[in-house]
Amino acid sequence: MSKFNLNYLADVFSTLGDQLSCPDEELTAIIKDEHHYNAWFTPASVEQAIKAIGKMLNKQNLLTCLSKYDLDQNKQNNKVGLILAGNIPLVGFHDVLCVLITGNHALIKASTQDARLIKYVLTMLTAIEESFKTQYTFVERLENFDAIIATGSNNSSRYFDYYFSKVPNIIRKNRNSVAVLTGNETTEQLHCLGHDIFDYYGLGCRNVSKLLVPKDYDFVPFFEAIESYQPTINHHKYNNNYDYNKSIYLVNRDKHLDNGFLLVKEDDRMVSPLAVVFYEQYENIDAVEALLTRESENIQCIVSTAPLKVSNQVVGFGMSQQPALWDYADGIDTMDFLTKL
Repeated sequence: MSKFNLNYLADVFSTLGDQLSCPDEELTAIIKDEHHYNAWFTPASVEQAIKAIGKMLNKQNLLTCLSKYDLDQNKQNNKVGLILAGNIPLVGFHDVLCVLITGNHALIKASTQDARLIKYVLTMLTAIEESFKTQYTFVERLENFDAIIATGSNNSSRYFDYYFSKVPNIIRKNRNSVAVLTGNETTEQLHCLGHDIFDYYGLGCRNVSKLLVPKDYDFVPFFEAIESYQPTINHHKYNNNYDYNKSIYLVNRDKHLDNGFLLVKEDDRMVSPLAVVFYEQYENIDAVEALLTRESENIQCIVSTAPLKVSNQVVGFGMSQQPALWDYADGIDTMDFLTKL
C-alpha cells in the first residue's frame, strides 16, 4: 500500500521534475561526463532525456495519471524485480517510478550502460522524500521477488519467459516505431520527423525505423527538411554504422537513397539497421491500417497525422521521444499491473 496520499505523491515527483528540468551543478557534471561510460550518451542526448522526464513529471500530469488507480488497493509491499534496458539514457526510470508510487519495493538490476544516471536521479528523489530510500535496492542478481518487469531483446525475452514464468510478469521484447506519410506533410512536419528518427541516434524503441509512404512518393522534400540533422554523422559510432551499411548496399548493388548521413531503402521489414530507415509504399489507407494491425506486436508507436484506426499509440511529428506518463511501453498498463499484485 502506498504510504502517501495522491496529492503528496504528486508534490514529491513534480518537485523532482522541476529539479530535472533545471539541472544543478552536480547533475550538469554527470550530463557532461556520461559519454565517458557510454559513448552513445552524449551531453545533448542525456540532457534531452533528463528534461523529457522533467516535463513528464508535472503535477497536473501526475494527478491526472495517478487518479485512475486505487493506490490503496495494493496491500502488500511486494518486491518487484526490474531488469532495465540501457539503450537510451534513463529508459528504465518509468518502471522504477511506477513501483515506488504503488508502494512496492524495486529490486533494480540496472544496465551497465545506464547505471549511474538512474542511481543519481533516485538520490535526488530521496533528498526530497527520505522514506523512499527503503523502497528500492540495486542488485546484481535478482532473488526473492514477487513479480518481474523485464525489458530486453527478442532473444533475452525467451530466457525471461522461462525463468520468470511462475510469478506475475511483464516481459518486453524488441519494438520499433513507424511513420505514416501522406505526401501532404509540411516542411516543418518533415523536419520534426527528423527528431523521431535521429534523437538518441535512433537507438530507442520509440525511434522511427520505417516509413510508410504513398506510391511514387517524392523523397526530395523529406531530405531537404532533415538537412539540419547532418551533424549526427559526426558521432563516430553512428558514422561507423552508416559507413558499414552503405558499403553493404553498394557491394550488393541494393537500390537505396543516401543524403550523406542517412540511408533510405525500400524494404518490407519493420526493423532497420542503425543509420538506415526502411520504407514501404502503399496504395491506400486501408492497406496501411491492415499492415499496422498485422505488425502491431512489433510497433511501439506510430508517427502520423493521418486518420488511422489502429490500436498502437499515434503521436504527432517530433513527439515520439516525448511520451506522457500514461504512454506505457508495449501498451501494457504498468500501474494497473502493480496495483493488482
